[in-house]
Amino acid sequence: MAFLTFPARVAHSELVTPSVLRLAFRREDGGNLEFKPGQFVNIHFETEDGPTHRSYSIANPPGEGNFEIAVSPVEGGRATRLLFDLKPGNDVQVSGPYGRFVLRDDPPCRYVLVGTGTGITPFRAMLPQLRERLAAGQARVEILVGVRSREEFLFAEDFEQAARDHPGIRLHACYSRHMPRQPERWETPGYVQDLFPRLGLDPEQDIVYLCGNPNMVDAASAWLKQRDFPIKRIRREKYLSANA
Repeated sequence: MAFLTFPARVAHSELVTPSVLRLAFRREDGGNLEFKPGQFVNIHFETEDGPTHRSYSIANPPGEGNFEIAVSPVEGGRATRLLFDLKPGNDVQVSGPYGRFVLRDDPPCRYVLVGTGTGITPFRAMLPQLRERLAAGQARVEILVGVRSREEFLFAEDFEQAARDHPGIRLHACYSRHMPRQPERWETPGYVQDLFPRLGLDPEQDIVYLCGNPNMVDAASAWLKQRDFPIKRIRREKYLSANA
């Protein structure tokens, strides 16, 4: 498949958890990256076996000038080496945006946004759009985040602030390994799927977005289908790591 790429320059680079890197880019060809919250870009690079690319969800809302991604390291991964070595001023080739993991023109509903690890980045990009729908009385929102510990909760401040500002947004953080000594009321041990029975999920009223670890996405999809959720109300995006 041929990709139409454009040059992008690193504007900012920082570790935002002990392991996850946040990179901000700006286009260097004079254009703007027009995208919808929930879409992704490809980062292209050369290897000894030829050109290749890796896909990353855009982590910020449209209209900010730069576009951001969050990179979780993969042991031995070529993209990991490339991206973690980037410094402000370095250039890369990018293509996109791509993807249909976006908010659609749905009737009033409850959105249940379920993400593990860096799989919560598209939900961060959706926050302004969700606020608009809440203000219009068109939605309620449950955000379920699955990570190993509080320290690995990516962009936690943004999600906490959204939940504080809007009673229609409820945040749930599930920690699979380490609970804080003094957890907040929205923090719980276990996995995101463990919360499904407590939320009273309704196949006629709820639309579920699943993003991140393929095992979670598959297990959650199977649970929902067993409870008569139609395919059109389950929206999926798997994060597949690659060492190549």
